[in-house]
Amino acid sequence: MAPVVGDRSRHRPASCDRSGLRREHGRRRMIDRGSVDGLPVRERCLVMGVVNVTPDSFSDGGSHFETARAVDHGLALAAQGADIVDVGGESTRPGSDRVAASEEKRRVLPVVRDLVAAGVVVSVDTMRAQTAQAALDAGVHAVNDVSGGLADPDMPRCIAQADVPYIAMHWRGPSFDMQERAVYGDVVADVVVELGARLEALVDAGVDAERVVLDPGLGFAKQPGHNWDLLSHLGELRSLGRPVLVGASRKSFLADLRAAAGDPAPAPSVRDDATAAVSALAAAAGAFCVRVHDVGSSLDAVRVAAAWSREPRGRASMTRQACREQRRQHSPLPATSQHT
Repeated sequence: MAPVVGDRSRHRPASCDRSGLRREHGRRRMIDRGSVDGLPVRERCLVMGVVNVTPDSFSDGGSHFETARAVDHGLALAAQGADIVDVGGESTRPGSDRVAASEEKRRVLPVVRDLVAAGVVVSVDTMRAQTAQAALDAGVHAVNDVSGGLADPDMPRCIAQADVPYIAMHWRGPSFDMQERAVYGDVVADVVVELGARLEALVDAGVDAERVVLDPGLGFAKQPGHNWDLLSHLGELRSLGRPVLVGASRKSFLADLRAAAGDPAPAPSVRDDATAAVSALAAAAGAFCVRVHDVGSSLDAVRVAAAWSREPRGRASMTRQACREQRRQHSPLPATSQHT
């Protein structure tokens, strides 16, 4: 698949720098991260907790494959503060094969029913319209589709008819060979153009644009450097006018940081500190939501980001000139030389 190359500069809002932080009066403020009708509203970045009902999850090795354990884990994530619990029954790790639709539904439907019954806000992680519809019938609040509607042509119509929040990820093909598609002229510009095209196609199919969240697809047809480029240019992804979800949790490009320093690469379950750091930085750059395996650490991280970017109470923003003037007024006078 040939990469689509676009002019990156035209996608960047003039009032934002490349990271996604707005500059006002010489200081950086977090931009409005947006909201989506049907999803929780918070004065911070949302945190989505992950429940993988699969025997081959890269992150937990299938520890929540049994229905009861998956439900317990989802309830635990909600108790830890997850705003949304994302339930999936098909692994999308690099090199993985598809599972049958019947098996995917067998895995996820009992889990989402129990979580919805317990009052949890639930999204279903699926590329299939029939699985999405069955989960919606069971009461889920949103659909998280890593293919952005490309894997199943019926998905856009399903979302349009249900009128529910839809997370559309940047996708270039199935997991079994997706890393062969990690070829870009300019990864940020290309992803912005390709995600923009998906958004237009979804709207043309009847999906309400106000219900769409965009995901740059970290690790999906991306080399480690591509992931870091996208994370450091969230402002350009935000320029498409829709909230952005970041899913960096426990992915291998985080482990590569230690390997590059000569240390052993940590197992997925030992990557939560790095994940939390990404969560804080993404939240400060205006991400709408972070999708993570360890909710507690990332919830703390996004709360820190919200507090960090908050305007000082009882104090108006000052221009640089006003700051210099204030410093000049309070600076001690230079000592007078004494001559005899």
